[in-house]
Amino acid sequence: MANTQGPQGNHDPAGSTQMFRAFVDDAPQSPQAATTGGGPRVGLIVGIVVAVAVVAAVAWLALK
Repeated sequence: MANTQGPQGNHDPAGSTQMFRAFVDDAPQSPQAATTGGGPRVGLIVGIVVAVAVVAAVAWLALK
């Protein structure tokens, strides 16, 4: 991809649009993308555990 023209035809001297498009096009095909499918689920579980711990700590302090 030697074309460094932006979507409006403006010249992109750094080629950042081209590099971004190459990154986006390659992302689904990389082996790492397939192994990180559980990322949001892990974050949700950690968030729930933290929320339960905070509620338990507040209840413990209120009853103390």
